[in-house]
Amino acid sequence: MNRVLIIDDENQIRGLLSRIIGLEGYEVLQADCCKSGLKQVVAHDPDVVLCDVRLPDGNGVELIGEIKRLKPLAEVIMLTAHGNIPDGVRAIKNGAFDYLTKGDDNNRIIPLISRAMEQVARAKRECQAVPPAGREYSFDTILGKSGAIREAVELARKVSVTDVPVLLTGETGTGKEVFARAIHRNSDRAKKSFVAVNCAAFSKELLESEMFGHVAGAFTGALKSKKGLFEEADHGTIFLDEIGEMAFDLQAKLLRVLESGEFIRVGDTKPVKVDARVIAATNRDLTREIEGGRFREDLYYRLSVFRIPLPPLRERVEDIEVYARAFARQIAMRIKGKELEIDPACIECLKRHDWRGNVRELRNVVERGIVIADNDRLTVDDLPIELQRPVSGGTREFSDFELACIEKNHIRRVLQHTGGNKTEAARLMRIGLTTLYRKIEEYGLNEK
Repeated sequence: MNRVLIIDDENQIRGLLSRIIGLEGYEVLQADCCKSGLKQVVAHDPDVVLCDVRLPDGNGVELIGEIKRLKPLAEVIMLTAHGNIPDGVRAIKNGAFDYLTKGDDNNRIIPLISRAMEQVARAKRECQAVPPAGREYSFDTILGKSGAIREAVELARKVSVTDVPVLLTGETGTGKEVFARAIHRNSDRAKKSFVAVNCAAFSKELLESEMFGHVAGAFTGALKSKKGLFEEADHGTIFLDEIGEMAFDLQAKLLRVLESGEFIRVGDTKPVKVDARVIAATNRDLTREIEGGRFREDLYYRLSVFRIPLPPLRERVEDIEVYARAFARQIAMRIKGKELEIDPACIECLKRHDWRGNVRELRNVVERGIVIADNDRLTVDDLPIELQRPVSGGTREFSDFELACIEKNHIRRVLQHTGGNKTEAARLMRIGLTTLYRKIEEYGLNEK
């Protein structure tokens, strides 16, 4: 799990930031001074550090160098007081990833952390020197024995040796990035970079800069020129996840890259040539997006030269046991240092679940069960309570005494208050928009 460390001497600020960040699935660590923060950095190896400028025992801007010395790949985001831009600029010059203004930039926190996490992941990949012939992300490691998943693997094998764009479609958690990486590994570009970008994690302006780069002075804070992800993926592969979330006018720039192999950096006038294979993925129905005027039809046909649909887990129940047992072996060895078996009754319970989050949800459930299991066997009692009960009609009804019932009713009331505006509802409840969508689906609120 990705870790975020918050260093701030104000308990209220730390608590608020911890809640915002934790709701997005990040593991959050806290420290109230420079000394405590450095101890957390050494002990827990955070990926991203949010650090206040003014701390009781030192200056956060000066702390950046020490953090970078201990953990060179970690990214630091500074927290500045209202209107104190010079601190932010000085922090960037000292190696900070970016800066936030306390109280004013809450809406920027998650996208900024997501960008920093992408940068950390990219740096780690570059340092790992994985052998091209390695089996990681190969087609042989894709689990599943159902006809649907084996057909998808066979299609991916055939297209991997070509250079044509690929569009992977399917629900969240079906393994689209795993397939994208396997296609890259099996291609002639395997020795070059595989660069992944989540199009839903950035605003239009930030995504354009991330993808195509910018020159110094292109916008406020652009103190130096920066290569974009397309340049990082030159002669390799770029994976555009959640392509359906890309802003409409930015899609035209992507189309130009696909058709001519060139683009223009933000703030520049000279075109840059690039040779990168594009693999895109989406959980949206792009034909409906085209009908609604939200996605370019010409871009869709250019991206979907070769389309591979990935089936949801509930449509291939025979694969649930395969995944569950594989996850149990891998995760138990990592957490407990020994393998762990799954009780047959537990397998049957897993097969009855709807798995709206697909393989990703199944892995999380198995990992949670292993953490709380008292012996060498995963049983029904180790599963979340909602999995222990039969599911009918896809959405479970909750007892009035359950916390989930209170949460469900609260979300329904807030959505009624905002007239169905999910962005405003998420803001009022101080949770991430993706978290809200997941809970709406989990509680069946779209059906009401």
